[in-house]
Amino acid sequence: MKLAIFNDDRLGVVVDDQTVVDVTSALPEHDQGLGAGYWVRLCRDFDSLKDAITAATATGSRHALDSVELRAPVLNPTKVIAAASNYTEHVEEMSNRGLPEWMLTSDFFLKAPSSITGGGEIVLPELEAEIHYECELAFIIGKGGKDIPVESALEHVLGWTILLDITERGSGDRSRRKSYDGFTPIGPWVVTADEVSSWEDLPIVMHLNGVVRQDVRAGDMIVSVPQIISNISRVMTLVPGDVVTTGAPPGVGKIEPGDQIVATIGGVGQLTVNVG
Repeated sequence: MKLAIFNDDRLGVVVDDQTVVDVTSALPEHDQGLGAGYWVRLCRDFDSLKDAITAATATGSRHALDSVELRAPVLNPTKVIAAASNYTEHVEEMSNRGLPEWMLTSDFFLKAPSSITGGGEIVLPELEAEIHYECELAFIIGKGGKDIPVESALEHVLGWTILLDITERGSGDRSRRKSYDGFTPIGPWVVTADEVSSWEDLPIVMHLNGVVRQDVRAGDMIVSVPQIISNISRVMTLVPGDVVTTGAPPGVGKIEPGDQIVATIGGVGQLTVNVG
């Protein structure tokens, strides 16, 4: 199913990509506002809540998608963890910019959760450096864990979504350059793991002002999703609701006010962001 967060932190299930059904009634507890712990509990307990959510989809109030405010489909994750240098051709294009060798090696880093936003519009800060887009496949942690084996890593994925890793280009620390407010658009919803039979076959395509700039298959990654999960969990404990993004495909480039980004991942959805 496609899980969405809309309006005042309501939980919805998207049907036919045109309608969102309010299934908040299926939650044992719905706490709005600061904290919104219901989302973390949902990530942790999705297997036991799935039947109730499915039943609520048949009876809940229905709303046209264009009549509601779709929010980022995550609430207050403890961390946003981003894979770095995870597509060979992207490493090559960054190498041509003269980056140091350590920045061209597969690794991961943290982004500030406060940088998360939904679709719609992002407003760029006034910076002398260029600001770039990076369209990525991301996933939400369901069952947390430490030292997770590669063989069972996918069991820890609640579902898949689209993430734009907006980046100030420069020589400073990655985490700072990627953590400005609004620099992590996520959405439009989370497609639960049972709906995706093979993450490797997901096509990732990004248009900038109608022109294709990124076009890859998720399976082209250097480090696979299960290995990413295992690698991260050896360093830090993953907890329900954490966001993990899998790295930028080749074709990154500059954005400016007035631009429109349309990021599409087949089988997941489409995220549209206007640049202000």
